Amino acid sequence: MTTGGPPTVETIAERAGVSIASVSRVLNGHGARPETVRRVERAAAEVGYVPNAVARSLKGGRTRQLTFAMQDIGNPVYVAMVRQIQTIAKAQGYRLLLHSTDAVAEDELAVVRSLADRTSDGLILCPIRITPEHLEALRTAAQPVVVIGSLPEDDAPVDSVRADSVTGAELAVRHLVATGRRRIAFVNGPADTVPGRNRRRGYHRALEVSGLTADPDLVETTEFTVEDGARSVHRLLDRHGDGTDGGTGGARGPGVDAVFCANDQLALGASQALHSRGLRIPEDVAVVGMDDTVLVRAGWPPLTSVDLGSAERGRIAAEMLLERIAGQEPRTPPRVRTVTPELVVRASSAPANSPSPAPSSSSSSPSSPSLSSSPGEETP
Repeated sequence: MTTGGPPTVETIAERAGVSIASVSRVLNGHGARPETVRRVERAAAEVGYVPNAVARSLKGGRTRQLTFAMQDIGNPVYVAMVRQIQTIAKAQGYRLLLHSTDAVAEDELAVVRSLADRTSDGLILCPIRITPEHLEALRTAAQPVVVIGSLPEDDAPVDSVRADSVTGAELAVRHLVATGRRRIAFVNGPADTVPGRNRRRGYHRALEVSGLTADPDLVETTEFTVEDGARSVHRLLDRHGDGTDGGTGGARGPGVDAVFCANDQLALGASQALHSRGLRIPEDVAVVGMDDTVLVRAGWPPLTSVDLGSAERGRIAAEMLLERIAGQEPRTPPRVRTVTPELVVRASSAPANSPSPAPSSSSSSPSSPSLSSSPGEETP
């Protein structure tokens, strides 16, 4: 009996008591008697046989696998995307491979180039930075790719689905102005990222429309993490004070009456910092985030946030990719789909000087984000 090494068709044939040709027919789905199929499948399971996806793709042209590459597999934004992508992939008979890149360009490029190895039938890529190297790799990709994010409108090499981050940020800031806030700080992510750049644009646009002067000293640029959100708010309070009679250990000054954060993780950190300084949300300082992830409903008060349709973008990206793989859109130019943001108002941004409501099991919920053909932006 064959021993040593990984299980082979010969190993399975010996264990099942059938010919190698019969094993090959069963494993390749070419048909055999029911009893033969049962014996081969049982023997294959017993010896731990795993079909080689590359070999299968060379014979049949498909691996039945998709890849999703994202910055951080633990980020709730990407978790929401994964659930939708996986559901759609599974319904079409595909497995989903996940790859966390930590936003390292070399890793993202390597994933795109690995499509030439035929280990996957297509890729959904979610970068937060787009470089000329990204565009070239996408242009020459060996298999279909869909980007969740913003590509140059005049030079998009592949299909993409994006969120309108500029409008989302503008919705958040205009809401804060409408509730009586005037000293609105902004805690942003890295300025060289697509979401960081576009959310800052929306922040400035909303201030201008509202007749408020942008104060560069009210802007903090950091990483998209809870810890950095807290550190940023501590720095803001040290510079500006809180505008209340209570001490914060910081400077006295006009204070900050609202903090708009470029994602929910930053907003959670901001809330932690405000609580640690003895400040009340929203009575002293309002807080608004972006992405409307499960995180914002976990604490008290629940945080107002902008829903950028993470799950919807995942669903659309999966559908677009499978259409390309199936050849339904073989010659059409790259397509762009945009998800329109929705502001979800909760207790953290109640009107200025109003008491915070008592904890409740019910909170505002948005309608589903809608689709638009207008240009939009992307979120981490």
